[in-house]
Amino acid sequence: MSILYALLGGYLLGSIPFGLLITRATGQGDIRNIGSGNIGATNVLRTGRKDIALITLLLDAAKAGVAALIFNHFFGMPIGLFAGAAALIGHCFPVWLKFKGGKGVATFFGCLLATAWPLGLIAGGIWLACAFFTRISSLSALAAAGASPLIAFMMGYYHVAIMAAVLAVIIYIRHAENIGRIIKGTESRIGKKG
Repeated sequence: MSILYALLGGYLLGSIPFGLLITRATGQGDIRNIGSGNIGATNVLRTGRKDIALITLLLDAAKAGVAALIFNHFFGMPIGLFAGAAALIGHCFPVWLKFKGGKGVATFFGCLLATAWPLGLIAGGIWLACAFFTRISSLSALAAAGASPLIAFMMGYYHVAIMAAVLAVIIYIRHAENIGRIIKGTESRIGKKG
């Protein structure tokens, strides 16, 4: 039953569409009509508002981190991993938005930081380095997500490695269109307005 609670609780917390709520509250309109149409921080940045993009990033990361920490506190780490993973699934496929949500990058980092913070910092470093050289958020996310399971395994975070691998697959699926644009050389750069 604890796994079921973790999955449900994590999903519901993860399904809160902070990007959509914040852009509407600040008069930016419906974020789904801007840029890529995504509700995540990268697309919020295309409004030209770095402040609300940062808030979106932090809140999207926090919902996975909070879910993982709460259930880890009450039921132990494996259950916390289920909750964090479910939060990412809720973010990507929120029932409130007809299962059309974000791409899970911020929630992925939030889950890693809450369950294995050294791994989360390394993954964040990979994202930053890739973003610095390429200015492509999606490519940076794919690099960090793809490397995280292997790094987690090498660091001895075996349960986290399994979770990271599953979540990386979801992130790659959610970035299918981005991958196509990266291959074609037409993917948008960080900071480009919608």
